[in-house]
Amino acid sequence: MKTVLVFRTSVLGKGHIRTLRPLLNQLIDRNGYWNFDLEDCDNILRVETQNVQAHTISTLLKKNGFSCEELH
Repeated sequence: MKTVLVFRTSVLGKGHIRTLRPLLNQLIDRNGYWNFDLEDCDNILRVETQNVQAHTISTLLKKNGFSCEELH
C-alpha cells in the first residue's frame, strides 16, 4: 500500500530541485513518485512511496542544506 507524505521545505527553485533529483530518485522506489509544488507558500514536497519513512526523506534534505518538516 502506498503512503503519501507531505513536507514543508526551503527548496526555492529549479536549481535546488536539480540538486535533489538524483538523490530523491535513488531513495524513492520504482513504484513511488515525488514532486515539489513551489507555487505553494510552504514549497511543498509530496512523496508517494511504499517503503520510505518520512524521517529518511527529511534527513536527506537536511543533509543537503534544506529545511524539511513533515506536515500531518
